[in-house]
Amino acid sequence: MGDIVIAIDGFSGTGKSSTAKEVASALGYTYIDSGAMYRCVARYFIDHQIDFEEEEEVIVALDEILISFRFNKALNASEILLNGQIMDHQIRLPEINGIVSQIAAQPLIRKKLVNRQQALGLHKSMVMDGRDIGTVVFPDAALKIFMTADLDIRSKRRQKELEEQGIQVNLDEIKKNLASRDHLDTTRIDSPLVKAADAIALDSSYLTFDDQVKEIIDLANKIIYEG
Repeated sequence: MGDIVIAIDGFSGTGKSSTAKEVASALGYTYIDSGAMYRCVARYFIDHQIDFEEEEEVIVALDEILISFRFNKALNASEILLNGQIMDHQIRLPEINGIVSQIAAQPLIRKKLVNRQQALGLHKSMVMDGRDIGTVVFPDAALKIFMTADLDIRSKRRQKELEEQGIQVNLDEIKKNLASRDHLDTTRIDSPLVKAADAIALDSSYLTFDDQVKEIIDLANKIIYEG
């Protein structure tokens, strides 16, 4: 079958991004973090005091936002840039977590970013993760994964990630934020988070990171080499 598009959707804290990144690396594919694109928009809106509910402000702002990806050989990792500036740390701060789902729920913003995401996938050989990749962005993706995990486990994982970045956040606060994001993501009118009918469910609650990566790589290789 040759090169394919792999769509990985799921809830916050399930390990989507880290898993998708590792799968892409193992297959020699490009990795695109769609959620980071919405986080870049949130970062820009906060820094420039853009009201995401004011359509005219949003239209002007979106035309001024350039989001790009590049692979840093020295770090052996993918980086996301907002108007030429590396944003990997700035878009993971708590202030972004508190607003990104609201911004991602805006139809005008989603339409703009979906168009950009679809353009990135024209040449296949790509792994993209998010919340509507298998349902909206790439409904014809050869492999669709839907990741879930227990809320308490996700909360502890997110706390650990933040602590490793030197950010101290109360576990109850993280759990509340994740539950709120789950509700916003699954109930929004435009492109809600749902499992595509042909997606394969993967519960990462009790899987090791290596196990969940291997499971997806095995599924991908079966499609790539066996069709």
